[in-house]
Order: sequence, then C-alpha cells, then structure tokens
Amino acid sequence: MTALDDSAPRRCAGNTDSGAADVSTRDGSGSADGEGEQAPDASAGAHTGLPDGFQVQIDLRCAKAGDFRYLVGGSPTRLLRMSDTALGMTSEDGRIEVCDNVTRRLARALLDAGIANPRPMFGPQPEDVTVVIPVRDNQVGVDRLLEALDGLAVIVVDDGSVTPIEADRPTARVLRFDDNRGPSAARNAGAEAATTDFVAFLDSDVVPDPDWLTILLTHFSDPTVGLVAPRIVGLQSDVAMTSSLAERYENGWSSLDMGPEESAVAPSTRTPYVPSAAMVVRRSAFCGFDESLRVAEDVDACWRMHAEGWRIRYDPVARVAHEHRTDLRSVLSRRCFYGTGAAHLASRHGDRAAPMKMSVPMAAAVVALLSRTRFGAALAMIILTHLAVRMRRRLGDLPSAPLVSAQMTGRAAGFGLLQAADAICRHYWPVALLLALVSKRFRTLAVQVAIVEGVVSWVRDLLADPTSPPTLGPLRYILMHRLDDLAYGAGLWQGVIAHRDPEALRPVISR
Repeated sequence: MTALDDSAPRRCAGNTDSGAADVSTRDGSGSADGEGEQAPDASAGAHTGLPDGFQVQIDLRCAKAGDFRYLVGGSPTRLLRMSDTALGMTSEDGRIEVCDNVTRRLARALLDAGIANPRPMFGPQPEDVTVVIPVRDNQVGVDRLLEALDGLAVIVVDDGSVTPIEADRPTARVLRFDDNRGPSAARNAGAEAATTDFVAFLDSDVVPDPDWLTILLTHFSDPTVGLVAPRIVGLQSDVAMTSSLAERYENGWSSLDMGPEESAVAPSTRTPYVPSAAMVVRRSAFCGFDESLRVAEDVDACWRMHAEGWRIRYDPVARVAHEHRTDLRSVLSRRCFYGTGAAHLASRHGDRAAPMKMSVPMAAAVVALLSRTRFGAALAMIILTHLAVRMRRRLGDLPSAPLVSAQMTGRAAGFGLLQAADAICRHYWPVALLLALVSKRFRTLAVQVAIVEGVVSWVRDLLADPTSPPTLGPLRYILMHRLDDLAYGAGLWQGVIAHRDPEALRPVISR
C-alpha cells in the first residue's frame, strides 16, 4: 500500500508520521510482510512471547461492516488480510486468546500492526513496585500523594528543597540532594535506590485513582513492554464556570493529557510519547532520563526505550489527577518552556522531532487547496484522485474497496490540511506574521485557517470523548488554543536560536 498522509497532527513535540503499510498474515501464523514494530532483541534480556491466557481485542473500527477478514487501521495505516485459520482463532466480538504458538504469533502481529489492543488477564503485584516521587518545595503535595499511596513502597527524592521534605509513613523513605539537580536526576536516583522489578514515577502534584497501579501492571504480563502510562486529568475535574479561563482550558486540554484512546506509544504515531508526571517502568528496561535535559526528558526517554526494542503502552482507563496551573501567565510560560525542548529533541532524534511530516503528493495537494483558486482546486482534485486510484489497486479484493480508498484519501487530505494549519498557527507563526504584514491575501488566509482549525479541533475533541463535556465553548477555546500556539511557537524559536540549529523547524517531505 502506498504512503498516504493519514495521521492527525499532535499537540506535542515530534509530529505524527504520515504513511501506510501493507501487513498480512498467512495461515494464521502472524507473519508480516510489511512494516511492523521491532521486537526487543536478545540484549533486552526478556522472552518475547505473550503468555498463555493473554488476550487481544481487535479494534472494531478496523473491521469494515464487522468483517474480520479485512482489517484496515493502525498508525501508520495498514491493510491486514486474515486467513481462514486466523479467523478460526477469533471470537465473534474480535477477541483472540493466546493458547499456543500460532495464536501467540497472531496476537503479536495484530498488536504490532496497531489493529488490536491488549487485554491482559494478570500481571505483577503492587508489592513488586517502588514509587519514586521527585520533589522540590512541595511538602503539601507529598503529604497528599503519600496518603493516596498508602501501603506502597515509596522513595521521595528531595531535589534541594529550602525546607527539607519529610515523609511520615513507615513505607516511605527520603533521599535528599543538597542542591537542585533537576527532575531527571531525582528520578534516576530514586530508580537506582529501588530494589523492586518495577518503578512508578509520580510527580508531587498528582493524585492517582485507587486502581491505577493494578490496571497498569497487567500490561507487564507482556515481557516486551517496558513502560506503561495512565491518562493524566485535572485534579479539579468539575471546574466551575466561575473558574479562570486558563484553569478551565488546562482541565480540558492539558498538554499532559494524551487523550481518551488507548494506544501503543512510538515516535511518529498518534501517541508519540507519554509524560513523566506519571508512568510505570520495568527496571530492567529503564534507560534513565537524560540529566542534562530540564525539558522533554520524557520524550527523549520514551524514544530511546523504543529504539532499544521495548514496547510502550498508554492506557487511559488508569487515571492520575494533576494539579494544573490556574493563571494565564503560568500556563503560557509553561507552554513556551515545553516549546524549547523541540531543539533538544531534534539534535538527538532528527526527523522524529520534525514539526511536519507529509508525502510529496499530499503536500502538493494541500498547497494547491490553500491557494484558494480554481486552478489550485482542480490540481488538488487530480492529485487526490490519482492517490485514491492507486490506493484502490492496493486494496485488492477488499469489499467496498472504492469507498474505502475514497474515505482514506479524503481523511488523509483533511489531516494534511490540519497539519498545515497547525504549522501556520503554531510552529511557523513568526514567519506567517511577517507574510501577513506584507500580503493581504495571506493575511486573510491566516485568519481563516486560525478560525477553522480551532473549530475543527474543538469538535474533534468533543467527538473523541463525548462522555466528558468541554470545559470551554468554541469561541473561548479558539482564543486559548491560539494563545497556546503562540506560546509554544515562541519557545520553539527561542530554543532553535539558542542552539543555533534549525533542525527543529525543518519539515519532512517524503516520497
């Protein structure tokens, strides 16, 4: 299947890749002749097979009309054709239970394709975990968190607090730095002092739900999983209408919240990383946080673990509440600080930190559409029709292949436009501002893009999590959304100038 831009832009460092691959299974073996996740090599020191009793659930959105023979999905998008043998191992609701080597390979292939999600039935126990809390000058937060962690082994790392932190719990002990070394050094020291097989990192300003750890630990029954993270929500989830605009925005669209959909975590996918404010790691897989980084250290650690072959999971069923910032200045200054991390990531990870990733044909179609001319519209239609026809050929005997190819191409074009809008309003806004000052045509385009992208973003978030009503209406959301973009973009350019390296601004246009 040819490359197709079908991944939605993310609001974080390291944008999503856009592409498609063709993965198939033969005789239920789970072998893949297309792209897939790399399993840990022998150096990972773990048997990579899924244990008996482990289950996977096929994402029903990948099965057209409930037909499990043809599965289209994943990130990047793949087409998977299931053999009769594989279908015989699949229940009517799309579940597959590992019971032998054949089901083991099939389950692994589906997980690696991103077409199925794990449903582990067992895992390590809480006594196998040590919780590490890096903290500086937040005794109240530590006391609140220790109360929620009653019974768990805890190491509090006091990162040079003015008043030494105390932990009045029999299962907790304190390591103290005389000077401030940063959260990476604090977490590394806590992990090194731990003796259990697993380490949970929790910042001092979070409070986990009672069942958070039990949910996350089940994922480690897969011996190739090195890190699992929960969803981070606002501590005050029922923010009143009288709360500040910034507080309501943070509770609805925090940069720490990776959304309501479970997923594998990998660079250039829908979920490229998970924040270190709350995560659980397998100690034998933990590569350590880069202590030279004061920002984006979690992104860097996730990408290095992934490069070493370890799998990472994001499970939003487990929830940890975070005490968000409540005033506009602190919210925007934090976004600016996060933006500076892109330069660090680009210098270490290259294209993975690119602000835009798009194929040449899709980039041409997006530029043509943004020209807002009849010629541009006609050119875009020719390009998209060509992509749809080529996609139709690759889909082979897939039922309703013409409709599926048209839907995938249309969705890819929509996501390409969103990437371009995100770039104009967020990553390249200083350039867009200069162009708007000298060109009335571009000024009109920029205003339209800022409004339309904000509305689409608000609606998509509403549809993604309909059980949680938005904390802001569309107009106020667009205002905060644009301020968020300005702050992040300012930090991005600040980091690029400070490092004298434009790599974090370089888009990736692939063939």
